[in-house]
Amino acid sequence: MKPTRTFHDLGQSLWLDNITRALLNSGALQRYIDEFSVTGLTSNPTILDHAIKNSSDYDADIVRKAHSTKSREGLLFELALADLTRAAELFRPIYQRTDRVDGWVSLEVSPLLAHDTARTVAAARDLHSRGGVPNLFIKIPGTKEGLPAIEAAIFSGIPINVTLLFSREQYLAAAEAYLRGVERRIEAGLNPAVASVASLFISRWDVAVSGRTPGELTNRLGIAVAQHTYEAYRDLLASHRFQRVANAGARAQRLLWASTGTKDPKASDTLYVDALAAPFTVNTMPEGTLNAVGDHGKPAAVLAADAGDSGRVLASFAKAGIDIDALALRLQDEGAASFVKSWNDLLSCIEFKSTAMQKAN
Repeated sequence: MKPTRTFHDLGQSLWLDNITRALLNSGALQRYIDEFSVTGLTSNPTILDHAIKNSSDYDADIVRKAHSTKSREGLLFELALADLTRAAELFRPIYQRTDRVDGWVSLEVSPLLAHDTARTVAAARDLHSRGGVPNLFIKIPGTKEGLPAIEAAIFSGIPINVTLLFSREQYLAAAEAYLRGVERRIEAGLNPAVASVASLFISRWDVAVSGRTPGELTNRLGIAVAQHTYEAYRDLLASHRFQRVANAGARAQRLLWASTGTKDPKASDTLYVDALAAPFTVNTMPEGTLNAVGDHGKPAAVLAADAGDSGRVLASFAKAGIDIDALALRLQDEGAASFVKSWNDLLSCIEFKSTAMQKAN
């Protein structure tokens, strides 16, 4: 039995954090589903940028659709939706077997809208409608401006993957937005069973403090933040507030571990996956990490519901001069800016490819 199956049997969903046309055409994604217990897939602007920029697989579509698509951003979404709807069909049996708990794929709204609530909601509605598949999450960042968009989208019945969360407090704000959307649906007499996940980014914490703390704290901040957040997640699931909406038919917003590829070459390549095995959570990982976990991953233990030693570890970082709250906000801002850069690079790439190939023809 592959180690990935061990995580699956513990009750954790393993998702692939990648999408390319080659992954679909080669049958690799189907193989990951069959052999590595992969039950979902996520994407982001950086992933789409790498997929389209570094491949000729999309060139014919870029030329063919360039004349009929009004904007380069519109063309980009057409390319992304073509891949993600194909992936969604591969995961459809899992989606049906788990009664909509698992088997999801994710597409992000334009990162240029990260600080525009009204346009984010409109874009989420449009993309979900254009996708035409039930197991498509629309990703909205959990920024200050994103939170009311998340509430509005959930109230509208759109499945949402809340992205760019970095702390317990940011997770709780996203969970609050989700619950408000669900409660509004109940008050309006609507079906409250709208799916959602809340994506907490892990490895970027350790990159941000690398070389700034004592050696014994190396690569421990991301996991400590995750443990601290997991305790809040478990407390929320046990709360009277959630149990009331669950009794009316609502689903839990699952906690998702994102950015779980190891960045430190001296650390285990399965570090964050092994440390964060927990039932009723999702771990989405890049292809290299998935293959490493499939080869030699081993959960250290099921994550403690009481946050384990995370309080002591976080206190040690504070003593070393790390302002956790300020760093969480900085990481969220930097993450949003990074996605904007990838998005703009990708739009430029599509413009260049379209122009060059039209001239060649």
